[in-house]
Amino acid sequence: MIVEGKNPVKELLESGATINRLFVQNAKLYDKVSNQIISMAKQNKVRIDFVSKDFLDKKSTTKHHQGFICDTVDFAYCDVDDILKLAEEKNEAPFIVILDGIEDPHNFGAIIRTCECAGVHGIIIPKRRACPVNETVIKTSAGATANMKIASVINLNNTIADLKEKGVWVYGLELGGKDINKTNLSGAIALVVGSEGFGISHLVKENCDEVVSLAQKGQINSLNASVACGIAVYKILEQR
Repeated sequence: MIVEGKNPVKELLESGATINRLFVQNAKLYDKVSNQIISMAKQNKVRIDFVSKDFLDKKSTTKHHQGFICDTVDFAYCDVDDILKLAEEKNEAPFIVILDGIEDPHNFGAIIRTCECAGVHGIIIPKRRACPVNETVIKTSAGATANMKIASVINLNNTIADLKEKGVWVYGLELGGKDINKTNLSGAIALVVGSEGFGISHLVKENCDEVVSLAQKGQINSLNASVACGIAVYKILEQR
């Protein structure tokens, strides 16, 4: 898998992930971050190839490589239990985000970035009907994928049932629910965010303990999935 851009590459190096090769644009004036990346790569004994801008442009998938591209192993998904274990190690109530069919990589990357900033312990996605962690997701997340546990599961409903048995209260984020501002969001929580076009699937919604909604005053009846998720995540953070 290819990771592009200064921040994503820097975060990847800091995470200790396995990197096969780092390509760096030659004949370029390096700033502080660029020099840190090169220094960390050398310390980690990562092979560095100084190449032309044309080479990087051809290799780039996002077309925003900023002079840095690295070849690394595919993203390593975790188990749901790893997310719960992280919360336990931090002596915190689990804080989880479940994505039900998010297919846009830019939305997915933005959600990961927000969740990492807000201290979410992990994200759960389904194996089907969902965007995987790919180059665009990593770039959009500004490298937050390197610090976020993400589990890919076969059946979201079974996963939700398991979480509920372990004391996690599951909230669906959708129109027509209880005002999120009037909801107790403390304790062990999993927030379900639906797909861009269809929202939360019917069965997943039925399996949520409660459905909550964001207040809306305009004429458009829905927010972008990543924006809605970000607002709700920080509503929860305020009560933690």
